[in-house]
Amino acid sequence: MESIKIRTYIGDDGILQIQLPPEITNQELDVVIVFQTVVQKSLQSSTKTPEELEYSRKFVEEVIGSWEGEPLERPEQLPIEEREEIQWSIS
Repeated sequence: MESIKIRTYIGDDGILQIQLPPEITNQELDVVIVFQTVVQKSLQSSTKTPEELEYSRKFVEEVIGSWEGEPLERPEQLPIEEREEIQWSIS
């Protein structure tokens, strides 16, 4: 048994279109559809949980969960450096 996770939009027609990998042709399949409505969070909350970012439980426990220091913060980004355009001489 294999599973594919996708996020899609269902329009007014209510039609769900799923494209399967090319290896799955000329076969009979049993298909189970389980769906969950996507809850839109407010734009004010830009911090996502590991689950929202779709990290595996193993990754969260072994990598993220092993940090024992101060909370990690991304430093402010520096402005993009303006550089001179390279002039190529054509011989």
